[in-house]
Amino acid sequence: MRVFINKNVLESIITNTNPYLEKRDLSAITSHIIIQAKDSVLNIKATDYEIGLAYKLSNVKIIDEGTATANGKKLLDIIRSLKDDEVQLETLNNYLYIKQKNSKYKLPMYKFEDFPEFPTTQNKNKFDVDAVMFGRSLKKIIPSIDNSNPKHELTGAKIDIKQDLINIVGTDTKRLSVFSLQTQTQNEFSLIIPKKAITEMQKLFFDKIEIFYDENILIAQSQNFEFYTKLINGKYPDYDKVIPKEIKKRIKLNRDKMIEGIKTISMLSDTMKITMNSQTINFESVIEDNSEAKTQIDCETELDEEIYFGVKNKFLLDFLSNIEDDEFYLEFNNNNLPFVLTSKELKTVIMPINI
Repeated sequence: MRVFINKNVLESIITNTNPYLEKRDLSAITSHIIIQAKDSVLNIKATDYEIGLAYKLSNVKIIDEGTATANGKKLLDIIRSLKDDEVQLETLNNYLYIKQKNSKYKLPMYKFEDFPEFPTTQNKNKFDVDAVMFGRSLKKIIPSIDNSNPKHELTGAKIDIKQDLINIVGTDTKRLSVFSLQTQTQNEFSLIIPKKAITEMQKLFFDKIEIFYDENILIAQSQNFEFYTKLINGKYPDYDKVIPKEIKKRIKLNRDKMIEGIKTISMLSDTMKITMNSQTINFESVIEDNSEAKTQIDCETELDEEIYFGVKNKFLLDFLSNIEDDEFYLEFNNNNLPFVLTSKELKTVIMPINI
């Protein structure tokens, strides 16, 4: 194989594929990316068996066709060190040579025949969705997804495909976020996408994309790339039961004022008590030692009686940092029951803490 490629293009692709590599066992073929020049197209792939990413490049000068593998991290370090100029990739005697003017590097290759095959879209269902909106919705619910939980399904997001509606759901059992995406759908179905895959999907979903799925795999394809992730098998909690069906009070609040109040308390404490009356909202730290933080903002709540609840600061800030509007709604029934934050398509239910 012998090809010439723009340094910045190659660096961008190798950077994007690095999260898909096996990091613990460097002797595994999946610690390598595979580079294949064939039929005037350069294919670059990476996978750790759980998720995978492949790029197709046609704007590349292919002198000789062939296939190479290279340790993804080492290759990225090399490419980053080069100047903004054309790079030559060449295979010889089971080594990949990376050349640019007077600089030359050599990396050992593994057997490319051992590289895992990517899944195909054959016999899989398909749904069309606005890629930008889908990526945006995943970003909004990802803070609510648990990082580690014995129930593996809680470490992913549920994609609940209904009639002309897709609900994207994340929960860590202390809070639950739902983003409702209005879109035409063909089949009702639900699947659970791992959190790691969601993190990578947000970097990719900005182009026209087709999504295919079955009970085990989700595949996203665009003109330039193909992404896949294995899905989590498990029974996701019935999120509809968590969302209160009846609400006694709904208060409109200013996002920036609330953020200011929360951050004041966060200087000393990661939990707080919020007390609301008809004219003000009071924020007070919840700390075991004798330190204390308090602040207050003016707000016309139209409450008939004072209400209060304890909450983790982070839960509120995660929601407020993921909305675009200047105002949002707080919905509640009683002090000791879950309360709801809403802004357009995003809804987050939060369990209060005992204070």
